Amino acid sequence: MVRVSFAERLRARIVPGPTRTPAARREYARGACGFTLVEVVTTVAIVAILAGIALPSYVDYVRRSRLSDAFTAMAQFRTRMEQVFQDTGAYGTDGGPCGVTTPAASPYFGFACTLGANGGSFVLTASGTGSMEGYAYTVDDSGNQRTTGYPNVKVPVACWLSRPGDC
Repeated sequence: MVRVSFAERLRARIVPGPTRTPAARREYARGACGFTLVEVVTTVAIVAILAGIALPSYVDYVRRSRLSDAFTAMAQFRTRMEQVFQDTGAYGTDGGPCGVTTPAASPYFGFACTLGANGGSFVLTASGTGSMEGYAYTVDDSGNQRTTGYPNVKVPVACWLSRPGDC
């Protein structure tokens, strides 16, 4: 029996033993590599499960961030309108525009202001566009915030919804 040192066995990448056939030893010595079908299917299944959990959460996060941009613009507009009312005694001229320019349209929301009789009241409406189609919110001179459009939710609701059922 010929003795082979451990270093030579590592170099040859051959594991001695009666269970290895000569063909298996040659393949092992060549450094056969790759993945079995079971390993690939398991990896794909794990990635699919993680994507199934993460994707809806991400979509909800993006939607809420777009809504918060509209809420911020509407709140700032209302504050500016109150300043106009303090200065002039009206929110704008009757039949004319609101006392201040409505917020600039964003890629996700368009804004419109409607004056009441004699410029004594106003209603600002934010309507979703593009991927936010179907979302609509209002704020008036009294500070009443309403959701007038929200997909798959019964409206109107007396608050600005960022999630169904969450004012």
